[in-house]
Amino acid sequence: MATQAFSGHQGLPPDEAPTRAPAAPRPFLAGVRTRCAGLLPSEPLLRNGHLLAMSSLVNAVLGAVFWVLATHWYDDRTVGLNYAAVSAATLLSTVGQLNLSDFLVRFVPAAGRHTRSLILTCYFASITCSVLVSVGFLLLVPSVSPGLDFLLSPLTGFFFVAYTAAYAIFALQDGALTGVRHPGWVATENVIFAVVKILLLAAAAALTLFMGILISWAGALIVALLVANVFLLRRAVPRHERQAPRAARPPRLVGYATADYIGSLFRMAAYSLVPLLVLNTLGPEQSAYYSLAWIVGYVPYLLATNMGSSLIVEAAHEPGRLAEHTFRVLRHSALLMAGGALLIIVVAPWLLAFFGPEYAEHGTTLLRLLALSALPNLLVSVVVDVARMRRRMGTVVGLQLALCALVLGLAGVLLPRMGLAGGGLAWLVALTLLALYLLVRRSQWLPPRPGDASATPPTPTPEEARPGGPEPDRRK
Repeated sequence: MATQAFSGHQGLPPDEAPTRAPAAPRPFLAGVRTRCAGLLPSEPLLRNGHLLAMSSLVNAVLGAVFWVLATHWYDDRTVGLNYAAVSAATLLSTVGQLNLSDFLVRFVPAAGRHTRSLILTCYFASITCSVLVSVGFLLLVPSVSPGLDFLLSPLTGFFFVAYTAAYAIFALQDGALTGVRHPGWVATENVIFAVVKILLLAAAAALTLFMGILISWAGALIVALLVANVFLLRRAVPRHERQAPRAARPPRLVGYATADYIGSLFRMAAYSLVPLLVLNTLGPEQSAYYSLAWIVGYVPYLLATNMGSSLIVEAAHEPGRLAEHTFRVLRHSALLMAGGALLIIVVAPWLLAFFGPEYAEHGTTLLRLLALSALPNLLVSVVVDVARMRRRMGTVVGLQLALCALVLGLAGVLLPRMGLAGGGLAWLVALTLLALYLLVRRSQWLPPRPGDASATPPTPTPEEARPGGPEPDRRK
């Protein structure tokens, strides 16, 4: 597959890549790989970020295809109930995974011989927590969500719990694959998941299984997990461990993971509670318009997230280049973000009209405001990732707490007065205020570039003040 051209030895200089007698590829496949490689930047920092962004885009497009087929093969009531079940399980898995995907992105690059144990420990913690929260949710279904009582049958409940735990690991393996510099496999596993999911959906529809949608998600996740983890644990991890066999286990991991998880809960609350405010304030139809506009407007946010993950991985390998990589990501991503925002602003009414004329009528202004908000979000997201890299967890938690409070507060005030546009304006104003604050206080979060004598270095934390910095590179 074309993605395999990017998965081996990513980020290694040509003279460090292992040599072997080249196989004689078929001309067609060799041409495909060459053309695909030519579309991506050669620099690992940018190339890996682009691969992660492509993975997110592929996942979004194939996910939309799945739901289009589901609406054709099942009646509206069945789709609605299955969608509610999948959404509930996805939310529970997000809680249950403990944000350990970002944790693995941060620490796997420098874990050396501890990589396998670190990944498996995160898997175990995530599975345990996900199973507990999903079983707890099922016990509360009769009182908190009677409409989902069909989940209480033994078979359906099993698939619900299995999906919740499997989706948590699905997110964690993305972080692990990114950390070992194989983001091409993140795209590969997403394609496998999407294709198998559609095939299982077709089989379930042919058998008229009521829970076919949930079963197809759970089954596809298991297949994708098996394929990706065979590669991860049998090939990628052993190779990664051989590169730094003497690396020491990073210190104070539990405290870092706890603070990072708390911060992620605040951002998750902002994402999840604004739709509820729209529903309670403006009604279910306006909530539908908001949800689809948000799905489209959130795509540029994913670029910032993916580029930030690549930034962390490369900075973990070369801590002294953190400032250089940060400026590179900001400059490169800002250009892409500006172009993407302009494109969305221009085509917004036609894009939403694909879902129906009423979506274009009510959601165009909202989508345009969300597209603009992606620009300040880039800076906020990158600063959070820089703080993760430097283990300044007060900044990680504080920024996401401030974002949550500003967005929810502004949405509560603006939605009754401006309608859906108030939701978009809440995101734009909140992120702009945070971005302006970060620009003014940039010396407090951004390390000076080497040779910049005019830059005022930020006050170091106790951990950073020790010899060797916050996370010394112990590879020999």
